[in-house]
Amino acid sequence: MFMRKSAAAIAVLALTGVVSASAATVTAKGTGVGKDGDIKVQVTFKDGKINAIKVLQQRENPVLSRKVFTDLKRDVIRTNSVDLDVISGATFSSRGFLDAVKNAARKAKVKLSANGRAKLKVAGSNLAPVQDYDVVVIGAGGAGFSAAIEAHNAGAKVVLIEKMPQVGGNSLISGAEMNAARNWIQPRLGILDDSAERHADDTFKGGDAKGDPAVIKTLAQGALPAAKWARDYIGVRYEPDNLFFFGGHSRKRALIPVGQTGTEYITKFSAKAAELGIPVITDMKAEELIKTDGRVSGVKCTMKGKVYTFNAKGGVVLATGGFGANAAMVKKYAPDLDERFKTTDAPGTTGEALYMAERAGAQLVNMQYVQTYPICDPVSGTIELIADTRFDGAILINQEGKRFVEELGRRDVISHAILKQTGGYCWVLWNDRIGAISKTVEAHPDEFDAFTKNGTMTVCKDLACIARFTKIPQESLEATVSRVNSMTGKGNDKDFHHRAGLVDLSQGKYYVVKAVPSIHHTMGGVRINPKAQALDAEGRVVPGLYAAGEVTGVTHGTNRLGGNAYTDILVFGRIAGENAAWEAASRR
Repeated sequence: MFMRKSAAAIAVLALTGVVSASAATVTAKGTGVGKDGDIKVQVTFKDGKINAIKVLQQRENPVLSRKVFTDLKRDVIRTNSVDLDVISGATFSSRGFLDAVKNAARKAKVKLSANGRAKLKVAGSNLAPVQDYDVVVIGAGGAGFSAAIEAHNAGAKVVLIEKMPQVGGNSLISGAEMNAARNWIQPRLGILDDSAERHADDTFKGGDAKGDPAVIKTLAQGALPAAKWARDYIGVRYEPDNLFFFGGHSRKRALIPVGQTGTEYITKFSAKAAELGIPVITDMKAEELIKTDGRVSGVKCTMKGKVYTFNAKGGVVLATGGFGANAAMVKKYAPDLDERFKTTDAPGTTGEALYMAERAGAQLVNMQYVQTYPICDPVSGTIELIADTRFDGAILINQEGKRFVEELGRRDVISHAILKQTGGYCWVLWNDRIGAISKTVEAHPDEFDAFTKNGTMTVCKDLACIARFTKIPQESLEATVSRVNSMTGKGNDKDFHHRAGLVDLSQGKYYVVKAVPSIHHTMGGVRINPKAQALDAEGRVVPGLYAAGEVTGVTHGTNRLGGNAYTDILVFGRIAGENAAWEAASRR
C-alpha cells in the first residue's frame, strides 16, 4: 500500500511539473511570457532555497537577452528572490524569466525571499580608474564596432564602451537592410543600371536637399566596399536572391541580412571584436568629453557609482545613436511628435552624448527633423518587420478599405498619410504570392505569434474573412483588390504610381496586420565632414572628435531613406576608426 501511494504521489507531482528527489530537494518547472514567446525553466530547490535554474525554452533575442540568462539568473540564485531589477534594454525578457522562476516556486510550494535588491552587493570593479588608449569608441552598435575594428586593424590600441548592459542598440533591433549600388545581387535580378551617383542623388532628394552633398557622396561611394567588408571580413550573411526596394529610391538596392534583423550583424561584430582582443565594456556611461590644449583627449565615465577616465591619444569616436527614445528631447525639437507617439528605438537611444559633443565645441544641426516609421505595432510601437512585404507588393488600406498612398513612398509621406486616415492607422494586406518572395512570416515567427495573440494580425483563406477581422466593408475591400489586380506591373498604377509595380492579389491565403507610425530616426546631430571629423559652427574641425551613424546630422537631411542607416553606420564608422587611429600614430 505504501509503495502504491508513493507512486501515485510521484505521478501527481510529475503532472504538475514538480518532482521531489527528497524531502529537502525539489525540482519544478515554471513558465513566463517574454518578449518573443514563452520562457520555460526548471528550478531545483534545496532546503527551501533556489539551488539551480535550467532554461528549457526561450526565443528571446540572443544579444539583448544575454544578461537575463547569465547575470539575472545568477542574482536570482544568489538572493533566492525574484524581487530584482530587470536588465535595462531587456525588460520583457527579464520579466518573463522572473515570472517563470516565480511560477516554479509556486508549484514547489517554496516561499522566495522578498527584496532581493537589498541583498545584492554591488561587486567592486577591477577596472583601473584611469586607462590610456589610442582610440576610445563610445557606443557599441554597428558604427561603434566598425570604428573599433578598423582602428584596431590600423594599429591602434582601442576600447569600445557602452552604457547599456548589452551591445547592439538600434543596430541590433533594426531590420538591418543596407543600400549598396552595383551590389552582387542586382545582376541576378536584372538590375544593371544602378550606380553610386544614382544612390547619392536619391539620398539628397529624399532629404529635401538638406543633406551635405560631400558627405552623401562619401556614403554612396563607400557603400559597396563596406558591404563587401561586412560579408567577407566580418562574416555577415545576406539573402542570396532578393533585395528590398525602399521608398524614395529609384532602384532596388538594399541587401537583406539572413534573419532580416541586426542580430546577424551584431553577433558577427561581437565575435570579430573578441577574436581581435578588443575590450568591450558595458554598463559604462560616458559623462563628459575631456579637452586638453584645445583637442578632445578622452572621456570621463561612470559605472555603478564609480568614476573612470579613458584617455585617447588619437581621439574619441562618438557612435552613440540618436535621441528617439527620449520623449522630452523629441518633443523639444519636434513639438508635434508628442506623448501620443511610441518609439521603435532601443531604450539607450536618449541623446545625451549630443549635448556632450556640443559642450566640447561641435555644432548640432538639423535637430528638428525627426522621422516616424509608418508601419509599427499599435501596442508596443516596434517596427512590424513582418510587414516588410510592403517592399514586394503588399498594399496599405484604410478602415474604409481604400488605398490612400503609394506604398513605396517616403517614410514621412506615408506616416503623414496614415495619420490622416480614420483612427490614425492602416492595414497592410498581402497574399501568399507576395509572402513567397518576402518570406517575412518565416523570418519573424515571434512577431506572428505576438500580433495574432494581441488581435492586430490574422491569416485568412479569403477576403470575406479579412473583412470580418478588420471590420472593413467587404464590398469596398473586394473592389480595392479588384482594382489593384487590374493595374499590376510596373507603370500601371493609375492611382498612386507604385514605382515597382503592383502585384496580383486575386488568390489567397491573405495576411493582414494593423499598423501605426512610431518615432524611428532622428536626422539631426553632430555636424561632420567626409572624414567623420566633428565640426564647429564655423565649419572648423574639432580636433580629436569623430562621429558616425545616427549621432551625426548632415547625411540624411529632413528624411532618412530606408536602408541608408546601415550604410551610414558602416561607411562612417570605418572612416572614423581609421582616421582616429592614424591621428594616434601621428602623435606617438
